[in-house]
Amino acid sequence: MSNEQRFNTTHQWAKRINETQVSVGISQHAEDALGDIVYVELPELGKEVVAGEVLAGIESVKTASDIQSPVSGKLIACNTDLEDTPEVLNEAPLLTWIFVLEADADQLDKEWQTLLDTAAYEVLLASL
Repeated sequence: MSNEQRFNTTHQWAKRINETQVSVGISQHAEDALGDIVYVELPELGKEVVAGEVLAGIESVKTASDIQSPVSGKLIACNTDLEDTPEVLNEAPLLTWIFVLEADADQLDKEWQTLLDTAAYEVLLASL
């Protein structure tokens, strides 16, 4: 199992914690586009999501943006520190997780292969 970050095309990242758990955050590109983040809408624990489903939201001084789940699973943790200090996402978007999902290991392995590694994500960004 690799613990590299992978990205989806809507600029969220996923990082495997173990065989079935994945932490999720936003990419540097998303943070740059948002600007100063002022609010993070965290999802409800226990919610089941499929890959691509909107699970959370971010508001900045410029815009609001949905956070799509890069993989399917059950929401088992939210970074509640973001309720009081959402600006942490501006300071370190690739290190700051927003939520953690518990997934079926086989399903996660399949979905993981559909996400972009860093090199492929950089190619996507260059085409924007």
